[in-house]
Amino acid sequence: MLYSEKVLDHFSNPRNVGEIEDADGIGEVGNAKCGDIMKMYLKIDNGIISDVKFKTFGCGAAVATSSMATELIKGKPIEDALKLTNKAVVEALDGLPAVKLHCSVLAEQAIKSALSDYYTRQGIDPLPIVGEISECEHCH
Repeated sequence: MLYSEKVLDHFSNPRNVGEIEDADGIGEVGNAKCGDIMKMYLKIDNGIISDVKFKTFGCGAAVATSSMATELIKGKPIEDALKLTNKAVVEALDGLPAVKLHCSVLAEQAIKSALSDYYTRQGIDPLPIVGEISECEHCH
């Protein structure tokens, strides 16, 4: 399986690994059966994602997509994070092998799950904003 330099770089030197103690939103997606579990932590100040950290248990592509996804939303407004697609994550990594595309879907869903948690904590119904959090078909 061929991985791009960017995938290898984000796997070898993942950005934003860890957890945020007083996170404003936490999301977890994936399942132990398929082996990929992603947990995202968001710190949000005045509608801007000031910090983001992740913990991923999974293959190299799962780590790389989580890392790249956090880089793409850090310092950005919530609206931008809500628009982030798995396709954008894949493009930023210069592509992924077809069998690993589900990892990018999980990364997108992990961010949406964390944003959903954030809205819930604010007393706002996240469904109209974030939508349904469906996990990737690969996991079912």
